[in-house]
Amino acid sequence: MKAKDALGRQGEQIATSYLADAGFLILERNWRCVHGEIDVICRDSLDTVFVEVKTRSSTAFGHPFETITEQKLTRIRRLAGAWCEAHADQRIGSIRIDVVSVLAPPGRLPLVEHLRGVFR
Repeated sequence: MKAKDALGRQGEQIATSYLADAGFLILERNWRCVHGEIDVICRDSLDTVFVEVKTRSSTAFGHPFETITEQKLTRIRRLAGAWCEAHADQRIGSIRIDVVSVLAPPGRLPLVEHLRGVFR
């Protein structure tokens, strides 16, 4: 496994733990379909939340939130729609897209930031 992939997996685990500790019910991780992958799908009260996790070891190449472009949001919206279609038998409620940033410098505690409702 490449170092970048390992860092990404570590960040997803940190983000999932953070969300669970904040009271979110984790439904799925790394859900895949022909259009791509959603990092984390969870429930926050009545909302079904699709979470994009961005992990970096530093901000040398910018903050992780800076990687969320309009194109990426469009892809996540399409994936959220595909997940809802595949789970039509479940109560979906309102949907929203959140982004969790994990800064994980080597040898230091990670810093987690959570942007709620990037798209509703």
